[in-house]
Amino acid sequence: MLRPMRERARRWTVASLVAWLSACAAAPYPASDHFDGQSFHNPAGEAPKSLLSVLRWKLSSFDRPDWQTYATMPPGPKPPARIGAGALRVTFVNHATVLLQFDGLNVLTDPIWSERASPLSWVGPKRVRPPGLRFEELPPIDAVVVSHDHYDHLDLPTLRRIADAHPAAEFVVPLGSAPLLRDEGIGHVHELDWWQAHTLAQGARISAVPAQHFGARTPFDRDERLWAGFVFESQGGPLFFAGDTAMSEHFAQIRRRSGPMRLAVLPIGAFEPRWFMKPVHIDPNEALAAHRTLEAQASVAMHFGTFHLADESQTGAQEQLADALARSSEPKPVFWVLGFGEGHDVAPLPR
Repeated sequence: MLRPMRERARRWTVASLVAWLSACAAAPYPASDHFDGQSFHNPAGEAPKSLLSVLRWKLSSFDRPDWQTYATMPPGPKPPARIGAGALRVTFVNHATVLLQFDGLNVLTDPIWSERASPLSWVGPKRVRPPGLRFEELPPIDAVVVSHDHYDHLDLPTLRRIADAHPAAEFVVPLGSAPLLRDEGIGHVHELDWWQAHTLAQGARISAVPAQHFGARTPFDRDERLWAGFVFESQGGPLFFAGDTAMSEHFAQIRRRSGPMRLAVLPIGAFEPRWFMKPVHIDPNEALAAHRTLEAQASVAMHFGTFHLADESQTGAQEQLADALARSSEPKPVFWVLGFGEGHDVAPLPR
């Protein structure tokens, strides 16, 4: 009697162990055109460069131009607490941090108020300009979107500050990044795959959309987390935040699915040298092309002038964009380069 019982117990133990190991080995997300069961990838376009290419770039860029550091700069004016239904105000804070205020909601993109874009406080890219808004003068924040896991976009110290100061804020991130926030005690975190949507408590809908980039926070977790842009529904038409991205067919896909954009927030910096940056960052000319593809009523530039991440000069991105706009045919595209802390009202799309 005991022998059969021991045999059944042994079989149960082995079966349980196999099931546990299978669960551990199972893919965390369903396979798709951008997830192979182990890591994420771009379904189209040139693949990002390898770590060996990073070394090649660094060894060949000793003569890149210096950037001037502005230790103190007056912040922009305190933004309104909220704006009404149908209205839209965009404020450029710094880098990829933009405050979007629309339909009574306040949304922050890729917020960073830290001194460095780095896991360490004493080394790594250091900001050359303070944020354009004082953290203490932010309006009540309803939602935060984070486009990917790089330190200049997913800044945990800033996200913790927002969660503490704005406890009702919801955090929307691409697949794989939620554990980073939850491990820091940040709640109200929602993970999205491309083309998935989340509806905020106030009723606004946020969709994650494709981007052409890559993910990593260490040399050992390459592409374990997804990257994305975001589309926000507003009463005056859709709003688009691109995150970090290279040029690819995804801009046309977003236009087809979401319609012409009321506002597009597009990166213009960290684009040199092109042989290295082209697979992951658009340059100013490509940003203007993306603006046209999206049929944006207006665009706002971001991802420039805050951290010295690439080889162009401190004003190179702004100058190249100004040159591209000057060469554009009439009617000229509406593409604003706002000052740090500067806000701009945006009209609804014509009906």
